[in-house]
Amino acid sequence: MLDQDTDIHPLFNGAPSTTEFKKLRKRIVRHTREAIDQYGMIAPTARDGTPPKWLVCLSGGKDSYTLLAVLYELKWRGLLPVDLLACNLDQGQPGFPATVLPAFLEKMNVPHRIEYQDTYSIVMDKVPEGRTFCALCSRLRRGNLYRIAREEGCSAVVLGHHRDDILETFMMNLFHGSRLATMPPKLVNEEGDLFLYRPLAHVAEQDCAAFSKAMDYPIIPCDLCGSQDGLQRQQVKQMLDGWEKNHPGRRQKMFRALMNTRPSHLLDPKIFDFTELTTSTAKPTRG
Repeated sequence: MLDQDTDIHPLFNGAPSTTEFKKLRKRIVRHTREAIDQYGMIAPTARDGTPPKWLVCLSGGKDSYTLLAVLYELKWRGLLPVDLLACNLDQGQPGFPATVLPAFLEKMNVPHRIEYQDTYSIVMDKVPEGRTFCALCSRLRRGNLYRIAREEGCSAVVLGHHRDDILETFMMNLFHGSRLATMPPKLVNEEGDLFLYRPLAHVAEQDCAAFSKAMDYPIIPCDLCGSQDGLQRQQVKQMLDGWEKNHPGRRQKMFRALMNTRPSHLLDPKIFDFTELTTSTAKPTRG
């Protein structure tokens, strides 16, 4: 079905016809479908027949391009009964090529909204010298995206975080946050009125990179975050890269572990009641 080059969305125009690319494309689509189904991301159609609407966040990086393309692939094939609205939040970073994404989305016939909010100045003003920008930048961006989703009648904000992002966040929480937590594939915002989805949760970063490179999408680097050396996430990424190099498949094994937790074999009494554990020979106490 995916090999029918005569029936494709414009996002796939010019796609390589090699067997290697077709396998890559199928793998990304399959993993995305798995995540969407496994975590119940598709809400029922409204009584009036209106399908759910997703705000698909597009930064211009390799991951968000891959996200947009695979969602439209699924929708094009009748496998994703939702309306999609691409959204880019221009945060006022110096040198940001503001015309690239609008031109791309127009060319690809993708409904979209471009929003300008100068969060860059706020971040530069509030973050002390020597500290990283990511946390505040992310909070400001997320708040604006939730607002836009409400204005556009969307039920979910959809992000391009992939398997490796999830693993890196888990390791950062483990090393620096003293907790076992990561980016969930599905989340309800604090206000309780919107979902946050990560359909690429099962997709490897290297697949996103290979896909966007093969499609020659106009990548926009994040100079704000990327200009800072020594970020904790970069250090974790380098550590995982080393493990993967020495033991291929290590990332996938770690990811599988996040889907196979055993509360009784951890140490958190809030999720497992150790005090009520008894043996088969335990005698009930007399009143």
